[in-house]
Amino acid sequence: MSEPYHPDQYKDPNLVSIITPAWQAERYIQDCIASVQAQTYPNWEMLVVDDCSTDATSDIVEAIAAIDNRVVLIRQTQNGGPAAARNAALKKAQGRWIAFLDSDDQWLPTKLAQQISFQAKAKAPLSFTQYHRLSADHSRQGHTIRVPTRLGYKNLLSNTAIATSTVLVDRHLTGDLHMKPIYYDDFGCWLDVLRDGGFAVGLQQDLMCYRVIDGSVSRNKWRSAMEVWKTYRNIERLSILRSLWHFTQYASNALIKYRKF
Repeated sequence: MSEPYHPDQYKDPNLVSIITPAWQAERYIQDCIASVQAQTYPNWEMLVVDDCSTDATSDIVEAIAAIDNRVVLIRQTQNGGPAAARNAALKKAQGRWIAFLDSDDQWLPTKLAQQISFQAKAKAPLSFTQYHRLSADHSRQGHTIRVPTRLGYKNLLSNTAIATSTVLVDRHLTGDLHMKPIYYDDFGCWLDVLRDGGFAVGLQQDLMCYRVIDGSVSRNKWRSAMEVWKTYRNIERLSILRSLWHFTQYASNALIKYRKF
């Protein structure tokens, strides 16, 4: 986060800026964008950042953007990973509301409408929703993954509840966002938002499809665990004992979440 919001900072206080990093996403990006175009809330811009893909990702996004000017293609000049891609989009984002949607995920049609209303009433800087998993070929749909009704900084350190593609941030309350160049840039950003007394609220509605892709980085649970530990020790500067306590809770919550598809 940086400077606080002031009333004339954004062109449209009702605009949602959707941040989508994309790399080698030709198989899924069209479905991802279509799920945004199907939203019942029409006031959005979708900033798709192609992170130097060698497939047809840019061509697909460019063709859609030519028809729907709410979709904007941003081309990176060098591959920098999700944090750099998200930051490139955040620099151009014009909305008060910032939503995150990964290129292989999809939203249900009422996601934005329900979540904006819910978050505005709660006066929360950040909100997230329930979701379900979807196999890469759409042949299997998982159970609804429940979420807490509210999380503070300490709660989030011990929890895996916030899925990136469900997050909505109110820059009216947070100021501008910036992703750190770390493995879990999203987790680090949510901790930044909540660190000084902020809170996140969970909407008890299943509004996102999380596509499970075999071999993806997020499926490497051992590396994921190690990177969470690094976040505790190197970024949040927690003691070893406090890190161990939060890590135990985090791992337990992750096991519960992943116990079935």
